[in-house]
Amino acid sequence: MSARPAIDAPVYQLTPERRLSMKDLLDYFARHGTLRVSDLHLKVGSPPVYRVDGNLQRLKGAPLDAAAMEALVRSIVAEGDWERLAAGRSVDSSHITETMQFRLSTFYDNDGLACAVRALDDSPIPVEQIGFPNDVWKDVVTRQHGLVLLTGITGAGKSTTIASLIMRIAETTPCRIITLEDPIEYRLRSKAALISQREVGRDVPSYERGLRDCLREDPDVIFVGEMRDRESTSWTLTAAETGHLVFSTLHTRDVRGTITRILDMYPPTQQDEIASQLSLGLSHIICQKLVPRSDGQGRVVAMEILNNTYGVQNLIRLGKVEQIYSILQSRTKNTPDERMITLERSLALLVKQGLVAPLEAEKWANHPQALVDEMQRVQEMR
Repeated sequence: MSARPAIDAPVYQLTPERRLSMKDLLDYFARHGTLRVSDLHLKVGSPPVYRVDGNLQRLKGAPLDAAAMEALVRSIVAEGDWERLAAGRSVDSSHITETMQFRLSTFYDNDGLACAVRALDDSPIPVEQIGFPNDVWKDVVTRQHGLVLLTGITGAGKSTTIASLIMRIAETTPCRIITLEDPIEYRLRSKAALISQREVGRDVPSYERGLRDCLREDPDVIFVGEMRDRESTSWTLTAAETGHLVFSTLHTRDVRGTITRILDMYPPTQQDEIASQLSLGLSHIICQKLVPRSDGQGRVVAMEILNNTYGVQNLIRLGKVEQIYSILQSRTKNTPDERMITLERSLALLVKQGLVAPLEAEKWANHPQALVDEMQRVQEMR
């Protein structure tokens, strides 16, 4: 096996006079900030591509050839992960520098080796800076039990929001926190709380095994990186139902779709039982999107938030999920018994504040007509 290249070895020919190393490519994130530059895409046959403010931007250099591509990726992928890549043709891993962390997804496509690099700050930002449209986070971090779901498309900032919430709990509450992640993204430091982070594939073979173990390890707070399938979802619901505060994620775009997605994981004969279990165990659903700012300086979060009140529980248990949107529209007071909001109202408030352009808000709305109505309502608010 050839020697692993150094991370600062200049291997990519940007111009005839200049070569870049993997360290140079990663330093771009630190210079511009992860709120603006979120990802780096590397693949044979293309120059390096960054995702800046949600849009792809190519470096003005030569396409990567197979040798340069392998040298760049091998410099940040550990030997054990490189061997797993060779055997399975894809691998998820992470890389840590003194100031930042990176989540890596390395795989082969039709042209050869490819890698997606997601940038994360060394520690999560304070929860006050996330951009919640109300004070629901204060209710979440003081919960003793229940399931808190963060949902959204890939790159919507779910991991950052959860890490910020868990870090606030760790700072203020003497409790036991156990996370199951694939891979570990933010390194969470034990403060008032005692934290154990377990990486799926390294510390535990699967989410299901990790959750089985976790329920015997005296946790107060559990973070399950993703509810991937029926079995991991069942164990996650059980953990929330048995007196733990559980955080997890799903790739869904709104509250209604989140509930429907969970129920659809099960056969029709089991869905009534799961609906009842979800209605009792659910605490909050927070669906978020990162929307380009009107000044072109990064992105701002828009959220749809469900608080599982008694009325919502009844709708979930009876399968009347289509009626939940009207509750989100009406239970908007910034008090613990309400604190709900539709994505459309969240976008309308951002437009009123001058943070998002109206046409941009329309592009990101799930219900464009509802956005028009909300924009009119918020303009009439004092």
